[in-house]
Amino acid sequence: MEIRPLGRTGVQVSALCLGAMMFGEWGTKDHEESIRIIHRALDAGVNFIDTADVYSHGESEEIVGKAIAGRRGDIVLATKFHNPMGEDPNRRGNGRRWIVAAVDDSLRRLGTDWIDVYQVHRYDPAVDLEVTLGALSDLVRAGKIRYFGHSTWPVSAIVEAQWTAERRASERPWTEQPTYSILTRGIERDVLPTLARYGYGVLSYSPLAGGWLSGRYRKDSHAGPFSLNRQRLVNRFDLSLPENQRKLEAADALAQLAEEAGLSLIELAIAFVLRHPAITSAIIGPRTMDHLESQLGATEVHLGDDVLDAIDRIVAPGVTTNPADDGWVPPALDPAARRR
Repeated sequence: MEIRPLGRTGVQVSALCLGAMMFGEWGTKDHEESIRIIHRALDAGVNFIDTADVYSHGESEEIVGKAIAGRRGDIVLATKFHNPMGEDPNRRGNGRRWIVAAVDDSLRRLGTDWIDVYQVHRYDPAVDLEVTLGALSDLVRAGKIRYFGHSTWPVSAIVEAQWTAERRASERPWTEQPTYSILTRGIERDVLPTLARYGYGVLSYSPLAGGWLSGRYRKDSHAGPFSLNRQRLVNRFDLSLPENQRKLEAADALAQLAEEAGLSLIELAIAFVLRHPAITSAIIGPRTMDHLESQLGATEVHLGDDVLDAIDRIVAPGVTTNPADDGWVPPALDPAARRR
């Protein structure tokens, strides 16, 4: 497994990061099977694991904790906070009160004394960045976390966080976790260049675009309709929407390109993400051992310029085929903010 620097942190991580979202109630309910998958990834050279408190409401962190017991020192461990962890309105968000409670909860579930990369799961413009950065800086000084970062932040917030940290002499964010795939290339315009300028480590998620680039779905496929029973994601998977029809057409063309190149679509998709110079690691999120095995080989794939040019003709650089896949919608686009 290729090892890469995590930005300018001094930490070295594997090109593939094992995402743990599918371990627990949301995916693989059998803890022992989840642990076997984690151990297989570690044995294959993956030394980077990413989870979040909200994944299966803490169950994912518990499974990861059991899996890494006795191997903690060899693993770069990342988790996230922000999303609701109960009905109490103060058990969520980016404020100090919740951050200092959330980190202790995660440490307990993970069975560890420290978290290598603690991430703000989403940006919240209602919370002053000085509050968030101050609380996270205190956690660094207390030894509970080594570094902190964020996920799916807009470029304006990324820059503001750097300026705020400099102005307040606080620790600064070192990592960003954006969504990035052949079908979601919007961050190529400004987010990735900005992260590169500030020396960020970038662990991008969903290289298979939520399953669209798994190879299962083709225009002539008999696999049946998408089986995602998640109403909040309907805009991303409803095939009656023209933007999702465009995704299906692109996925079909990409699958044909992969076949011509002697690759699986999964290998093509992950290798594409890893080829971008600003990307440190691609997060893979297997639910089964077969899923994991199908993705591990992508690090050995080198895409030639002819293949990259063909990809660009299918999905242009800097374009997200369906904007609903970007992961964060600015509150300024809410109807109330548009005087409606």
